[in-house]
Amino acid sequence: MAPPAFSRDSSGSRRELFPEIAPYGSGYLARSAGHSMYWEQAGNPRGLPALFLHGGPGAGAGSVHRRFFDPRLWRVVLFDQRGAGRSRPLGGLDDNTTAHLVADIEALRSQLGIERWLLFGGSWGSTLALSYAQAHPERVTACVLRGIFLGRDSEVDWFLQGVRAVFPDAHDQFLGYLPEAERGDVLSAYRRRLNDPDPRVHGPAARAWSVYEGSCSTLLPHPETVSTFARDRAALGLARIEAHYFAHHLFLPPEGLLAHMPRIRHIPAEIVQGRYDMVCPPQSAFELAAIWTEARLTVIPDAGHSALEPGTRAALLAALDRFATP
Repeated sequence: MAPPAFSRDSSGSRRELFPEIAPYGSGYLARSAGHSMYWEQAGNPRGLPALFLHGGPGAGAGSVHRRFFDPRLWRVVLFDQRGAGRSRPLGGLDDNTTAHLVADIEALRSQLGIERWLLFGGSWGSTLALSYAQAHPERVTACVLRGIFLGRDSEVDWFLQGVRAVFPDAHDQFLGYLPEAERGDVLSAYRRRLNDPDPRVHGPAARAWSVYEGSCSTLLPHPETVSTFARDRAALGLARIEAHYFAHHLFLPPEGLLAHMPRIRHIPAEIVQGRYDMVCPPQSAFELAAIWTEARLTVIPDAGHSALEPGTRAALLAALDRFATP
């Protein structure tokens, strides 16, 4: 069978995602508090194991994420984190912490019989990748991370308030959804609505939150991205779980992820960061790269937050090429 066609630039680097591919296996893993975690595998069952970690928290994985991986070379595992995507119940917050997600990853690895794997994640996916790697460094071969988010209060404050310096129109709409009397504590005001059991209350709040994030995610306006974020099911998982994690300092240790980097400093890594990422600004990527001995930082000069922007997409594909080469 001929290899799939894809375009390359003048340096020989791949620029486009691989063609659509269906999973060769999928299922649900029963977890605590009634959570049922969706997972799937795609690519080559005998290939190099890799785990895709979606963002948010709460965003869920999609078919486009399989397409970062050469299906001839990689055995890629994707899963929807608790309360997200196809996992059940949608938006479930009980037993939904970073420690639970790390335990879920380890349970999935064991069930699938994988000894070690590469971690691939962006935004919150980078946070979860670092958390898992620090807990289980012996299970990680390498990391490909994008749009670094270290889960610090300053980063959450930037998302909730600071972004208005660059996207005042999007922030005005985000804030404007709330009654003026409640705008002094945006996170609490949104959480009350997002956690309300009435869809007439939590639905519009979830869309307002998610559209705000989608509006700030690309360097250039991209209506399709915004409309994807606005879809009811995707919006509820993202907004409710994201607000839950933000309110609890992302369930990370008080000393933060950087304090535990000595545990994984030896693991090779590629860090890809958009220069104009307004959801996860570059400072965190630079701080992480400065103390990660085996990491290489690539800054994309004309990209925002999205993994699908051309320069970021090409850099992520090149990073996977690097780790697929013996």
